[in-house]
This record gives sequence, C-alpha cells and structure tokens, in this order.
Amino acid sequence: MAADPTLTHPAQTLVGEWLGALDHGRRLSPHTSRAYAATLHGFVAFLGPHLGRLVDGPALAALTLNDFRAFLASRRGDGLANVSVAREVSALRNFFGWLARARGIDCDGITGLKSPKVGRRVPRPLSPADALAVIGDSGEQAAEPWIAARDEAVLLLLYGSGLRIAEALSLTAAALPLGETLTVTGKRRKTRVVPLLAVVRAAIERYVALCPWPLPRDGALFRGAKGGALDAALIRRAMQAARAGLGLPPSATPHALRHSFATHLLGRGADLRAIQELLGHASLSSTQVYTAVDTAHLMDVYRNAHPRA
Repeated sequence: MAADPTLTHPAQTLVGEWLGALDHGRRLSPHTSRAYAATLHGFVAFLGPHLGRLVDGPALAALTLNDFRAFLASRRGDGLANVSVAREVSALRNFFGWLARARGIDCDGITGLKSPKVGRRVPRPLSPADALAVIGDSGEQAAEPWIAARDEAVLLLLYGSGLRIAEALSLTAAALPLGETLTVTGKRRKTRVVPLLAVVRAAIERYVALCPWPLPRDGALFRGAKGGALDAALIRRAMQAARAGLGLPPSATPHALRHSFATHLLGRGADLRAIQELLGHASLSSTQVYTAVDTAHLMDVYRNAHPRA
C-alpha cells in the first residue's frame, strides 16, 4: 500500500534541507547526490506505513535500531546487494548526523546501525591489444564519420588519460586548443592535470575538425547527433557493439578502459602515488586495488611460461 503523502511531508522537508546543505558543503558527485536523495525519500516513505503516524522530527528521533533494520530488510527484498545496502547505510548516517548538528534532533537508534561487509572488487582491465581494438572498432556502427571520430576520441581519453566517462563528457571547448596536458574536474569538483598523449590529442582534433556543430568555449566539447551535450549511454552503446564484434566479455566497458590505464602503467613500473594522482583518487587505498590486478597478471604469465608450473 502506498504511503499517504501527508504523513511523510514534514520529514521529506527535512530531507530536502539536508540535500541542499550537501550541495553547498560536501560537493558530492551528481551520482552520489541522486543516490542519497533516493535513499532518504524512500526511507521516509517507508516509515509512514511502518510507524503508522506522522513522520516528523520527533518521530525520527524516536526511531530504534529495529526500525532501521526493517527498512534495510525491505530494501534487500527489492534485490539490493551488500554494496548497495552499504551505500544506503552511509546515506542514513549522513542524514541523521546532520539532523543532530543542524536541527538538534538526536536519534540513538542510528548509533548501532552497521554496514554489511563489502568485498573489494578487483577491476577487470583489458589487455593493451584488446583496449586498442575495441576503441578502433567503436565507430563501426556510427551513422556519420564525425560520430565515429567522436566515440574514438572519448574512449581514447579514458584509456590514454585515465578519465572517468563523466569527466570526459564534462569537458568544454575551453580546453581547445589542446596542449600536452588537460585540466579535468573530477569527483567533488576537484581538479587535476592529466597528460594528453599525441594519439589522444590527434583523435580529439580530428573529431573537432569533423564536428558539424559550433563549439563555443563554455559549451560541451563532445556533442550528440542533434548538437546537445553527449550522453554517456551512447558511448557505452558504441563500446558494447564493438566488444560484441570482437568477442570480448561484458566486463569490457568504458570504465574498464580507465582500469586498463592504471593497470598497464603499474605493470610498466609506474609509482602507485603517481597513479593515484592521475586517477584523481582521494585515498591511496582506492589505488592499491590495482596491485592485486597486476599480481594476478604476473601469476598468469608464470603459469603459462614456467616449465614446472
């Protein structure tokens, strides 16, 4: 049964105020902001019928650990895995922490809420040959040559400079004319400088020369077929078609090219701290996962080459 919106209105207002504070303070990525918003709006909607009363400040303060567990159990029933449940717990903790600091609404029930254990997933990079092949074939299904050049340029940025797809698509034409480096705005609006290899620079310049749309300095560098900012789904679709043609696994996604960038640098002796800076990781622990990837590669080489393996 759907929750009566009149029961959830007061708490939903608090959620809106918290989200506004997040936007002005912590500078979360748009993806994280959307996830947090969905979690808290869903949480308040759940509480209406769960508590059978007005969901306002006093109701939030009176919540028990069992109330939180009931919500997470309902989310597991929706098919959420541990990693998603952990994100929901993070959103709840952030919200109730803000309630205590900014509104004086203290909830003891949240203190015992723990996140499920989430195993760190080892990235699945492509080999250098497969990475270049899938990038080269990404324009096979393109309707026009400029679109093929665009898709190749974007994917080369992911593999050649280690960008996230959102970072590549957020670039503006102010980056032109291109030099040997590129300033990128990453998560939490932090900027970093990444190298721009000659092959990547040439691919972008080829796209710019073919693009039929004007590229003002304050407008998106990469454009869709109708001239608007390029949608990431179109790049994923182009790579999906290319990997199918090459017989590559579903793990060969645009983000796998970023993993490949880091793994191949590490395999050639790059310093882990340097890779952290290039990727824009806030913590070295986020970068250290690539050491497991490289070790796995070395073991494969050993098993395939050693006469007694």
